[in-house]
Amino acid sequence: MASEKSFAKGSAAPGPLAKGQIRIYSMRFCPFAQRTRILLNAKGIKHEIVNINLKDKPDWYLQKNPLGLVPTLETPSGEVVYESLITSEYLDEVYGDIKLIPADPFKKAQQKMLLEDYSKMIPLFYKIPTAKKNGEDILVMEEELKNKFVKLNKELVNKKTKFFGGDAITMIDYMIWPWFERLDMYGVKHCLDSSPDLKDWAERMSQDPAVRATMHPIESHKAFWNSYFDGKPDYDYGQPHVFS
Repeated sequence: MASEKSFAKGSAAPGPLAKGQIRIYSMRFCPFAQRTRILLNAKGIKHEIVNINLKDKPDWYLQKNPLGLVPTLETPSGEVVYESLITSEYLDEVYGDIKLIPADPFKKAQQKMLLEDYSKMIPLFYKIPTAKKNGEDILVMEEELKNKFVKLNKELVNKKTKFFGGDAITMIDYMIWPWFERLDMYGVKHCLDSSPDLKDWAERMSQDPAVRATMHPIESHKAFWNSYFDGKPDYDYGQPHVFS
């Protein structure tokens, strides 16, 4: 279940949670929040989605998460957890017998190191389209992104596996995915051309049921992105869409 409209300043807080559910405070087009929504779907966790207007946040939301960011999780007992990596790890620890985080300490550390490296790539996804819009030269930034993609590609080549954690999807794959869904929106999809294994990984990820349950059509991503660039983000653009 999801709120149809984003809750903004002045709106009343949502009521008590239904029994057996967890609530995620989200924003439909936020890649960080998508990480946690993917985990909720991957683990089959009953949940309620409450979307937040991040430009005009309700006071009651800031009381739950003083940072004012998404995602935030809220349990029926009133426990609150926020930040995308923390909420995702929390869900994996608390729910389900099958775990997405490796039990082996070294394999877990490997995934965290790779994710730390990947986190340094994320700013480029925003810097490149912003610079392009401002008429700046983006060639150096694109080359940097291509090199980072090649490095990720090498990880898959060396592992000789379909995914970063093996031949089945694990936590690292879900944490990396959301920005790959948006490559066309950022205008950097061509930067993948020298990374065929990474391209194949992205295609496999796009077919995963948990990923598809959280995806938006590229047209919706672009419409939101344009509204964001114009300084009037349309958090409620279009209707919630489930790929089948």
